[in-house]
Amino acid sequence: MSCSHCYLSRCIAVFVVPAVLAGLLGCKDDVGSAPAPSPPPPPQVEVVTVMARSVPDEPEFIGQAEASRPVEIRPQVTGILKAVLFAEGREIKKGEELYQIDPVPFEAAYKSAKARIAEAEARLVQAKQDLARVKPLLVEQAVSQKDVDDAVAEDLAAKAALQRAQADLIKAKFDFDNTTIIAPIKGLIERSRYYEGRLVSAQTDLLTVIHRIDPMYVVVNVPESFLLKRRQDTIAVGLQHPGLARLKGTIIFADGSTYNREGFLDFTDVGLRTETGSRRARFVVANPDGVLLPGQFVRVRFTGTMKDHALLVPQRAVHQGPQGQIVFVVGEGDKVEIRPIKASSWHDQEWIIESGVRSGERVIVSGFHTVAPGAPVKPIPAAESTGNGKPDDKTSVGAVDHEAEANHGVSKDPQ
Repeated sequence: MSCSHCYLSRCIAVFVVPAVLAGLLGCKDDVGSAPAPSPPPPPQVEVVTVMARSVPDEPEFIGQAEASRPVEIRPQVTGILKAVLFAEGREIKKGEELYQIDPVPFEAAYKSAKARIAEAEARLVQAKQDLARVKPLLVEQAVSQKDVDDAVAEDLAAKAALQRAQADLIKAKFDFDNTTIIAPIKGLIERSRYYEGRLVSAQTDLLTVIHRIDPMYVVVNVPESFLLKRRQDTIAVGLQHPGLARLKGTIIFADGSTYNREGFLDFTDVGLRTETGSRRARFVVANPDGVLLPGQFVRVRFTGTMKDHALLVPQRAVHQGPQGQIVFVVGEGDKVEIRPIKASSWHDQEWIIESGVRSGERVIVSGFHTVAPGAPVKPIPAAESTGNGKPDDKTSVGAVDHEAEANHGVSKDPQ
């Protein structure tokens, strides 16, 4: 390459490099002089306004079903058991024959009692005739007064003997009739405790038990603490109670299904049981199909009472904090507050709140993953509900929020 060409290349490099550097420096100056970005807008959350209203107050308790009439079958006479006449563990009808005790000795006693009645009647006839004969003779002084007195005494003795014989006949007939033991009620019968050939004693040996299961009793034990709380609620929140005589109960089985017949309260203990500190209540429930069985455990939901001025919060608004249940409240200046609450019971898809929030306050129901205590938010009314605080199935915001909350580890377990 010639010297002229080398010189030209060096000249171009001298002029180009400073120009490029100047351009780069100029760009840096332009970036540094740009304005600072504006802060992001506050996050948008859905809120519901807590309002007091009247709701049913329906506490639940564990109950146990029992037969309305458990009848013990015992023999009325002592004798040898000849036959067991029923199928064990089945339903039997009233008047159905259950046992047969050997009737031979009792039949003999019955016939003997009938014969003694005939004998006593004949004796009475004779005594009456003797008295009728001696009375006229006393006027004629043909007999002494003693003879008349003896005739009167014999007549009275004959009447007493007849009455005694009649009583013996009643007892003999009772014993003879009770050699066949019949069912006094309709119900389910247990197994037999005694079988053929066994000597059974009158009114001592328990042969079997019949359980009347229609209607059934369902017995619950209401704790003293609940009774005290209920008395306070009656004064504080205007609890409307229909009275014990009109209180009803819904039966709920172990699988969560509800029995299609309501129970009616028919008995309560007059005081508390010292061993449990509870008051016993008994419901009567129709059981024509035998769905309820003696000894079965169920839940009983008391119905018929209303609670005025109750504060309700949707279930999805309640979270489990380190020390209990909490909700997020939008307070003054649209800033978020964490509020510990005390929830008492369910009503549909809402919690009944005893303390922690007031009527008119705004509670966040969705958008929890975007909020922080003390931070401002943009509250908007929650989507239209299907009633009583239940989320509308068409609303997708709540579903998105729930998924985000799950990803951020937010617990909504009300327990």
